[in-house]
Amino acid sequence: MIVKQILAMKSGPDHVETVSPDDPVSRAIELLANRRIGAVVVTSDGIAPEGILSERDIVRDLARGGDTLSRKVSDLMTREVATCICADDALAVLERMTEGRFRHLPVVDADGRLIGVVSIGDAVSARLKELASEKDALTGMIMGA
Repeated sequence: MIVKQILAMKSGPDHVETVSPDDPVSRAIELLANRRIGAVVVTSDGIAPEGILSERDIVRDLARGGDTLSRKVSDLMTREVATCICADDALAVLERMTEGRFRHLPVVDADGRLIGVVSIGDAVSARLKELASEKDALTGMIMGA
């Protein structure tokens, strides 16, 4: 299954939750909580991802002490954000996430414009569906169906 199919299977609104690098972290936290998501893409123009801010980034900063809620998103975000494209397959996405130790991967088009986000849960679900389909096909072949 490819990323384009994974995005089509996702339930909920079709847009990506984003914040500006200059937004306070408290705004990002509000989005994360209200939308029940684990990360937001950081972008100044709503088009090109400049970073990503995850719950994990926020918790790490809280552990250091200080006033996390009033800090800017740009202070906490991961700047070197990995991305994928619609033609990537679920296994490649899972490998990239595992190697990079992150759980969210922005999806961009050929021009680098943000078109979605795939979570590790989305990729695992897609891969499980692929495996179930393969199992059913093999079972059918063995049983002579």
